[in-house]
Amino acid sequence: MKIHESAEDYLEAISKLRENHGMVRSIDIVRELGFSKPSISAAMRNLRENGYIQMDGDGYITPLPPGEEIAQRIYGRHKLLTQIFVQLGVSPETAAADACKVEHDLSDETFFHLRDAFLFTMFHLVGGIWVPPNLLVGYNPLTAANMGLRVFDP
Repeated sequence: MKIHESAEDYLEAISKLRENHGMVRSIDIVRELGFSKPSISAAMRNLRENGYIQMDGDGYITPLPPGEEIAQRIYGRHKLLTQIFVQLGVSPETAAADACKVEHDLSDETFFHLRDAFLFTMFHLVGGIWVPPNLLVGYNPLTAANMGLRVFDP
């Protein structure tokens, strides 16, 4: 089933809020996204009816496995794209806003290649390009491989 970009944004907001605060209610999403309470209520109803989230009696929202998978994919893309843009010299605010615009539209193929190229550049000296030492701290090719990242060996 194709999920709309707006539903991905709601699921991403739930994931971000859970990461930062643990528990999430509709009012937290209202504050995070700046939308009206009725809009968020309608969106949460749609997500619940389509099996992406559940709400308990106190109004706390928990993603179900399909919703969690989408939320983690989109939020993970957002964080990495923001980091890439910041490393390119974009301000953090603009980087985050631009990441929101492209995180939904990049194909998996393009995103994976962009991710791999960024990680390659971060962790290796290539053709005289200097990589800031703070980006090399903690790099372990075996750990990267275990996370499913392709590890380049020039």
